[in-house]
Amino acid sequence: MRIRDAQRRMLEFEEARGWRGFRESQIFTHLVEEVSEIGRHILVREGYKAPGLGHAGAEGEVWREFAQVFSLLLQLANRFQVDLEDAFRREMEIMERRFPAERWRRYMEGRGLE
Repeated sequence: MRIRDAQRRMLEFEEARGWRGFRESQIFTHLVEEVSEIGRHILVREGYKAPGLGHAGAEGEVWREFAQVFSLLLQLANRFQVDLEDAFRREMEIMERRFPAERWRRYMEGRGLE
């Protein structure tokens, strides 16, 4: 599915449920909450948070958290009339110029991070 198609599907989904009444601030806050749930998965996965040793485990399947983040991002983009497919393509063109691949590869190799 193309991003543009996903945006259209999300808009139809929202409209069918009357969700257009939710404010952008509510959607954004929900987005941050879902990103935080991905963060919990990462902290547990890396051992920073240890379930059973004072921390709760990461609930649910991480793929769902990513899907929820994506759906909320689509909702916000729709509210601001942002074509995410076009915006992403344009931003990648800017980033390719701004962050030259060879220079960054050498930098990362020099830091032992690659």
